Amino acid sequence: MSGAGGGKRPPGGDSPPGPPEKKSKKEEKTTTTLIEPIRIAGVSSTEEMDMKVLQFKNKKLCERLEQRQAMEDELREKIEKLEKRQATDDTTLLIVNRYWSQLEENVRILRKRIEPDPPVVSTPAPPSATIPDQTPVEEDGVNLASPSGVPPPPVPEAQNEGERPEQQQEERQEEEQQQPPPPTGDDLLTPTDENAKGFLSTLEQSSEEELTLHLQDRMQFSKEAIACLVCVFDRLHSHISDMCKVVQAAGFEDDSQSDIINLNCTLLDENTRLRDLATLLQGRHHKMSMEYNELVDKVTSSETKVTEMETTVEDLQWDIEKLRNREQKLNKHLAEAMEQLKSGYSSTGSSGGLAGGQITLNIQKFESLNAELEHNQELANSRMAELEKLQVELQEAVRESEKLKMDLRNIPEEVVKETLEYKCLQSQFSLLYNESLGVKTQLDEARALLLTAKNAHLRQIEHMESDELSLQKKLRTEVIQLEDTLAQVRKEYEMLRIEFEQNLAANEQAGPINREMRHLISSLQNHNLQLKGDVQRYKRKLRETQLEINKLRCQSGDTGVLILEETTSDSIDVKKEEDEDQEEEEERRRELERQRAREREREREREAERERERERERERQRSDELKRKDSDTLKMLRVELKKAQESQKEMKLLLDMYKSAPKEQRDKVQLMAAERKSKAEVDELRMRVRELEERERKESKKLADEDALRKIRVAEETIEHLQKKLAATKQEEEALLSEMDVTGQAFEDMQEQNSRLLQQLREKDDANFKLMSERIKSNQIYKLLKEEKEELADQVLAFKTQVDAQLLVVQKLEEKEGVLQSTLAALEKELAVRTQALELNKRKAVEAAQLAEDLKVQLEHTQAKLKEIQVSVAENRTARERESSNLKRAQEDLSRLRRKLEKQKKVEMYSDADEILQEEINQYKAKLRCPCCNTRDKETVLTKCFHVFCYECLKMRYDTRQRKCPKCNCAFGANDFHRIYIT
Repeated sequence: MSGAGGGKRPPGGDSPPGPPEKKSKKEEKTTTTLIEPIRIAGVSSTEEMDMKVLQFKNKKLCERLEQRQAMEDELREKIEKLEKRQATDDTTLLIVNRYWSQLEENVRILRKRIEPDPPVVSTPAPPSATIPDQTPVEEDGVNLASPSGVPPPPVPEAQNEGERPEQQQEERQEEEQQQPPPPTGDDLLTPTDENAKGFLSTLEQSSEEELTLHLQDRMQFSKEAIACLVCVFDRLHSHISDMCKVVQAAGFEDDSQSDIINLNCTLLDENTRLRDLATLLQGRHHKMSMEYNELVDKVTSSETKVTEMETTVEDLQWDIEKLRNREQKLNKHLAEAMEQLKSGYSSTGSSGGLAGGQITLNIQKFESLNAELEHNQELANSRMAELEKLQVELQEAVRESEKLKMDLRNIPEEVVKETLEYKCLQSQFSLLYNESLGVKTQLDEARALLLTAKNAHLRQIEHMESDELSLQKKLRTEVIQLEDTLAQVRKEYEMLRIEFEQNLAANEQAGPINREMRHLISSLQNHNLQLKGDVQRYKRKLRETQLEINKLRCQSGDTGVLILEETTSDSIDVKKEEDEDQEEEEERRRELERQRAREREREREREAERERERERERERQRSDELKRKDSDTLKMLRVELKKAQESQKEMKLLLDMYKSAPKEQRDKVQLMAAERKSKAEVDELRMRVRELEERERKESKKLADEDALRKIRVAEETIEHLQKKLAATKQEEEALLSEMDVTGQAFEDMQEQNSRLLQQLREKDDANFKLMSERIKSNQIYKLLKEEKEELADQVLAFKTQVDAQLLVVQKLEEKEGVLQSTLAALEKELAVRTQALELNKRKAVEAAQLAEDLKVQLEHTQAKLKEIQVSVAENRTARERESSNLKRAQEDLSRLRRKLEKQKKVEMYSDADEILQEEINQYKAKLRCPCCNTRDKETVLTKCFHVFCYECLKMRYDTRQRKCPKCNCAFGANDFHRIYIT
């Protein structure tokens, strides 16, 4: 127990740091405070001074070396103790690990023997060279796995090692440089094997959490293995009992085996008895283990107490060492002083160094100090009398000042009103009030004017902004429209240029085709004229045949007159037809002449248009030069000229259409009329032939004579001959008609082709003309748009300049408005301040008047009372002052007597002055201890209330959220307490 906890503290920062650190820190800090001043005797030169200083330094260095050697010896002893303890701890841990691994191996072997295929455990078995768990797990492992022949390992040391793994690791790192001595004893094993070395290395490298997790897994494996063994034993026991029952049943059948059955029964009874005894022993063992655990807990608590006591002992040892050092120093100083006295030095040179030892030597000095103290007491009494006199005078002065203050507080109103200051203030107040009223009216007027000006300015700005926005919108729309029109005109111009080029190329290609078509048309017209001549010839032949027929018919009796009429009508018709043909030919000739004249006119018009275009180009060049002077007049004239040209072209086109359309219709009408006439003539001739046949039949009936028959025969022959001729003529007529139809159809087709070609030519001419006119228009529009764009750009620049000027005006107005607003705000603030001051003054005046009336009434009552109270107060004050002075004197006498009594008691109790000093030192130490725990020194101060405690108590209160000072209950935070070092 003593070896487990000797010289160590539990980790966690609850206890103060170790004494070596304290020594080193205090030595570093006390180098400047422990050196006492040394008075050097008379020195003749600086060399002597340096020599004495060097001697003093050498002495001090010797003292410090001795202290350092003593500290090194103590530290070496502690290091040896720690190394021994480390070796014992390592051996105990190795023993625990070895027996635990043996237990696991035995459990595995048993499971293999009992069950050839054991069930898979949830957590695998860890290797044998693993790290044991801390205290509770190790205790359970030892209770379960330790064999009967081996005693359990020392659990408290293992527990102590589990409680402070971090400090153990630090100590091991310090001890790696030095080889620890081998521990003695039969039970301790040297960690030379590789398993032990590996176990120790893993123990040093792994952290506390890793150790706990690893050992929990190992413990769980061992518990599950033992539980499995217990289940197997239970199963075997049940199997054995079943077998016994079977054997007993078989034994009842066979009477010869009764002895064996009886013996088996007795054995079974013995087995059950032993099992019950084993269970009872296991219960006792469990109780004992629980009691053992309780005792272990008590041991740990006692060890903690021991560690605390050891810390206190170490602190006391540290204080004793300090006192010893101090004693040594004082002894050295005393020896030096004695030597100096012996050698004949004056006592003044060493009086500074003997300040601590004069208590034990100079009793006469103590008596002189008592005499001085009595003298001082007499002086103090005399001074107290003087002070009492001065206090009485001061009290009288205070009374007079209080009376004057009361008089000042309770001044009557009449006196105040009669003063010059009051009258001046009243006149100034009236003047200021009138001025404030005037300023208020002026401010209201200024506000009204400013509001009107502001509204007018805002309206003007809004109007200007709206005008500017509308103008900008108009400009944007106009610019957009002009850009759109310009883009459209450019597109149209490009399209027209492309179409014009295409038409030019097509016209260049269609020129020879048109010429050929004209030649074809002329040849076809000649062919048509020839066909018409042939038709007229055939008509003449037909007329001749008709005349012959009529002559033949005239030969008959009664039909002559009719034939003559028909011939006359036929001749008239033929004449009419000839006249009509001649008229048609003349009309065709006229039409051809007209077409030629039209072509000539078109050529002339084209030449005139070209000349006009040239003139226009010249005019454009001239107009470009004279554009700046008379652009408006030229624009108007150009617009009118364009309109007139467009109307002239449209009229010409209409005239050409009117001229060309009826000519084609006439040709078609003439052909159709000729066909109809020919068909009507054929139909009429057929009708006439039928009528003549009917008349002949009628006449044949009438003629009964031979002459008539002869004539009839002759007529019939002639008729047959004529019929044959008629049939031939009919055939010829049919052939001619068919030819006429074919030629008419061909003529119609040619006419249609001619009309189509002419129409195409006219359409192309019209398209070219339109394209040219549109091109001219687009050029003119483009130029106009350019001019308009330039004008609009000029307008935009003018508008921009206007807008910039307006913006400058607006900025100036805004600046003026800002200045006016700032002045207005300042005036408003001044007005508000003055109105508030005025209202406050009014209220104060009313309140003062009311208070004055109330105070007048109260003053009369209080003045009477005050006189009575003043008398009683004066008497009480004098009495109290006397009593207080007497009490102070009594307290001072009492404290003086108490000090004397304490000193006398100490002198009586302690015969030696060292004991008195030791008692005082103990009292001072008690004052320096923490008032909460009374074990640790005061080392931390609360910056809010400046109460001093130990760091552990404050840290514990901060961690447990009791963040208030233990003395004054003042709350503190994490940054409100700091360490201090008392030297």
